[in-house]
Amino acid sequence: METIEKTQTAITDSELSEQIKAATKDSHVRAENTELMLSYQRGNVSLRQYQMLLCSLYKIYEALEEALDRNASHDAVAPIYFPQELGRLESIEKDLEHFYGQNWKEKITVPAATLRYAQRLREVGRDHPEYLVAHAYTRYLGDLSGGQVLGRITQKSLGLKNGEGLSFFSFPGVSSPNLFKQLYRSRMNSIELTETQRSGVLQEAVTAFELNIQVFNELQDSVSCASETENEMRQRRTQHKQNTTTTAGDEALQSSSSLMPRFLRTLLGVFVVLAVGMVYAF
Repeated sequence: METIEKTQTAITDSELSEQIKAATKDSHVRAENTELMLSYQRGNVSLRQYQMLLCSLYKIYEALEEALDRNASHDAVAPIYFPQELGRLESIEKDLEHFYGQNWKEKITVPAATLRYAQRLREVGRDHPEYLVAHAYTRYLGDLSGGQVLGRITQKSLGLKNGEGLSFFSFPGVSSPNLFKQLYRSRMNSIELTETQRSGVLQEAVTAFELNIQVFNELQDSVSCASETENEMRQRRTQHKQNTTTTAGDEALQSSSSLMPRFLRTLLGVFVVLAVGMVYAF
């Protein structure tokens, strides 16, 4: 019995999905504890945060799904190629159009970390298609798991109704996320890789998490910077109004004073001195 259990453990540990899970354990925890993800978990999601996240996801999935499409017949990609069930690009485009209008492509901006992530995906698709397994696993299974929870949090936090702006979180081609994840892992584990290729895939999975962490951090920095800028501009506008009001009052007083006879101005000065003296006296 003990021998059978050890054999089963050895088989499980040798499966690619389990190896990726083990290799990325620490990175996974770090990704979940980025400030952006913690804000989501607390339900503190702003519209700006969500919009900027969608912009970054668009660039990431554009690069990932282009690479997967080009390598759909590759031995390492074909088993985990599910464009109908998992494709995210059209859903993200729909959400961006909801928030930015039909000309959304001209309005979106993304941080440098997102562009580095997209560039890495294109490099992998060109030079090491088998590494796409790591990126697809990291993104798609993450979306099927935690993404569903984040979708509900986003809807509640932003008050979005009828699923508008939330297409990214919807997988109409997947009736049961749990069963589909089992199928996906089974397909992953069926991929034949050399030891060198397997090692490369595991390292690429760690890289995928690190790229996601960099994106999350830069998105949060961008949101914080934008908020600070808005606060500064608001303070400046308030200060400008106050200064304008004060200046207008001074000018009015000076204008009135210039029209006063010298005697009245002198008398006014005397009253002011007396008034100040009374304040100090009491």
